[in-house]
Amino acid sequence: MRQRSGRYAHHHGVLDTRHPYRLDQHTTVQRRFHDAGYRTGLFGKYLNYWHTGDNPPHFDEWLLQEPVSYYNGHYNDQGTVRNIPGYNTTVIKNHALDFMERSRTDDRPWFAYVATRAARELNIPEKKYAHTQVPEWNGRPSVFESDKSDKPPFLHGSSAHHTLAEGQALRTRQLRTLLSVDDAMRDFRDKLRSLGQLDNTLVLYTSDHGLLWADHGWLRKSVPYRPSLEVPLYLSWPGGGLGTARTDDRLTAHVDIAPTLLDAAGITPDTPHDGQSLLGTGDRDHVLAQWWWNRQDKQPIHSWATYVGRTEQYTEYYDLRLDRQGRLPGGVNGGEVLFREYYDLRADPYQLTNKLHGARAEQERRLGVPELARRLTAARAT
Repeated sequence: MRQRSGRYAHHHGVLDTRHPYRLDQHTTVQRRFHDAGYRTGLFGKYLNYWHTGDNPPHFDEWLLQEPVSYYNGHYNDQGTVRNIPGYNTTVIKNHALDFMERSRTDDRPWFAYVATRAARELNIPEKKYAHTQVPEWNGRPSVFESDKSDKPPFLHGSSAHHTLAEGQALRTRQLRTLLSVDDAMRDFRDKLRSLGQLDNTLVLYTSDHGLLWADHGWLRKSVPYRPSLEVPLYLSWPGGGLGTARTDDRLTAHVDIAPTLLDAAGITPDTPHDGQSLLGTGDRDHVLAQWWWNRQDKQPIHSWATYVGRTEQYTEYYDLRLDRQGRLPGGVNGGEVLFREYYDLRADPYQLTNKLHGARAEQERRLGVPELARRLTAARAT
């Protein structure tokens, strides 16, 4: 939702994955493109738990898959719900290529949103990649963390004792599944080149938040640690000055995607954004990330919000849980603080030492924690 609306969850109101219809579709980037005369297309996932029979708003063409099925999946194909044989990444890719091909005869500018279901669990690779060797990986220090006494209580339970071998197995499944995504990215680039549109097309490539590979004993998402929060982001737009390889070290978040796309198209947003265009020179000193404990998680993970800077990260866990309608009766910014973490990301990039564990008030002041807590409270409220 953040990448589609440019707003944080406490603003767009969709606090979990089970209530997609709470998103105000008027605020989405596809609505702005559609209203500006773009031909709009959706291929793959729209929103978790979106009803397959419901057409996605503000798209001219679509192939929507829900729920996930890697082979012979269930799709909404331009308003007709049907099964389509084949591997889902390839099916999604081919429909997106057809959409792009039609730009040979349709001179409208176009916007395509392509969202494969890989590489979330379950991960089932395409048959030709089922046994492909992947690069060896022997874990990060966070996989071998033996003392988790400074971590929140849910990381002490039975759900957080996964091993390096389990992390390696998950990673292997993901990488094999992503090989078909690599094929799709190659074919999209080749199609743009054949259409003569490669230079004047902004390609933005990113992913969902990551699954931990047994870091801190965890194999899922839902946690404020770097392997889950940090995702790839790639921009290519030779005609807009993004045609040579370089690294940009600015802090970014999914809320920056919608403003970037609209900026490239010269479209002025008509709803507020929390993000900023990456095509400018603006920078930020922090990123806000939030998660709310929902009904599908029986174990008390608790809700959290985290303030991530360039060199430090401060996290608070709250006594909050979503109700059956995906709402918080006491409001998104409430909740008693149950646990806190502070990490020096320069000295401790794997987040092994929570400096607030056993810290006294004077030590917290030296770390700047009171000011970080104030900033986090402000970020959650604005």
